[in-house]
Amino acid sequence: MTWDPYSALGVSRSAGADEIRRAYRKLAKELHPDVRPGDRAAEERFKRANAAFNLLSDPETKTRFDRGEIDADGNERGFGFRPGGPGGGGAGARTYQSAGAGAGPGAESAFDLGDIFSDLFGSTGSRGFARMRGRDIRFTLEIDFLDAVNGAKRRVQLSEGRTLDVGIPPGVESGQVLRLKGQGGPGVQGGPPGDALVELTVRAHPVFRREGQDIHVNLPISLTEAVEGAKIQAPTATGPVTLTVPPGANTNMTLRLKGKGVGGTGDQFVHLQVMLPEPADEELKRFVRQWSNRDHTPPRP
Repeated sequence: MTWDPYSALGVSRSAGADEIRRAYRKLAKELHPDVRPGDRAAEERFKRANAAFNLLSDPETKTRFDRGEIDADGNERGFGFRPGGPGGGGAGARTYQSAGAGAGPGAESAFDLGDIFSDLFGSTGSRGFARMRGRDIRFTLEIDFLDAVNGAKRRVQLSEGRTLDVGIPPGVESGQVLRLKGQGGPGVQGGPPGDALVELTVRAHPVFRREGQDIHVNLPISLTEAVEGAKIQAPTATGPVTLTVPPGANTNMTLRLKGKGVGGTGDQFVHLQVMLPEPADEELKRFVRQWSNRDHTPPRP
């Protein structure tokens, strides 16, 4: 015997049916070509684990192997046997398959390989490796703040050269993952394709900041606008609007624009900031020196 099926699965010779099944499931998850594409070493280990599982999951062949009647490849042992193989025609030559038609005595208690791959990879087939689900692909997409707030469509190019249109719903946040069904790797043997999983990263905005579903913005106003009041243009995520500044407005006064938040569900809060002219205005200096209320001091902590 050139190799040991028990060692290939990483189990002892006393392993029972459940332990053999669990060991094979674990190896299939780690080594399947859809999980590790292009890894030839993993592919060879997967093939060997598959052959070991086929042999040990069939009660008849497992018993015959344990007795020494056949080797790990299913070839008969003993005197006078002519080995099977391509053109060999030996009586013991056998191709192992999932339990089912032609699986031989004891097949009713053997494992169904298709069921295992259905569990692992979403296979819709019921036998062997037919119809395995394609692998999921994952990538990160950086989007602008306003696209995250209002929603957008972006076209991206994947590493294999394929382009993908990504619909960004209103209100997404950094770290959110969009699942695009059927846009992943192709299925095997006619199986369904995998999905594309898009993790979003939202760029910071120079003016707006987000808190939950609300948007906040600091808006400078002049001294005249603060003292007398005014109608001014204020930016929002959907475009500028006219905002009424009441007479006597002051720095940190907050005005609320209802429905101007994220996706039209939250609000926008405008924080006023009174800005004096630069450079300092000499006429304003003279006025303050003569101002009767020049000694007024605002409350301080």
